[in-house]
Amino acid sequence: MVGHRVGSLVALSALALTACRALEYPLPHYEDAYSKIEVEAPPPSAAALAGPNRAQVERGRYLAEILGCGGCHTEGAVIGAPDATKLFAGSGIGIAYTNPNKDTFPGVAYPANLTPDRETGLGAWTDAAIASAIRSGTSGAGAAHLRVMSWPLYRHLSDDDVSALVAYLRSIPPIKYRVPVAVPPGVRATTSYVYFGVYRSTPAIDGSSLH
Repeated sequence: MVGHRVGSLVALSALALTACRALEYPLPHYEDAYSKIEVEAPPPSAAALAGPNRAQVERGRYLAEILGCGGCHTEGAVIGAPDATKLFAGSGIGIAYTNPNKDTFPGVAYPANLTPDRETGLGAWTDAAIASAIRSGTSGAGAAHLRVMSWPLYRHLSDDDVSALVAYLRSIPPIKYRVPVAVPPGVRATTSYVYFGVYRSTPAIDGSSLH
């Protein structure tokens, strides 16, 4: 009887170890990256705060804060080390929009420069194009949806809120910083990137039930 119990314990231990091994992150060249760091929205220019639209600009900054724009659109922020000199100027660290478990080289998008720099940011965009990008994830009619932006949530913003965000983004200091071009699936990205995946557990691991 004792031998049977010992044998059962050994078997259970082996099953537990097998389960643990099966639950390890399956991609050897990846590591856990989790960031909930707060990135402060840059202050508007003095001219904007002295103008007649001050209340609108301040509301836009408030909305940019609670929507977490800086968490993606600031260099380094998606891995928890934001560059304070590039607030809202975009990210050279990309975000995978296809699954690395399925694609050896996933598609990677790079959060855009939101500052009003005319060459690398939103300075040459119309108000309508910026509003479209916020609310529908496109920069105009017929444009492709932005791959990693949470526009399905932002589409519920009111017209006044979107206008306030546009006014705020117009008011912050322009920063010349060009983010990398998006990488299509199947092409190896030349920069670091993260993948915010959704995983589920199942009762069967390696064909064995844990129950």
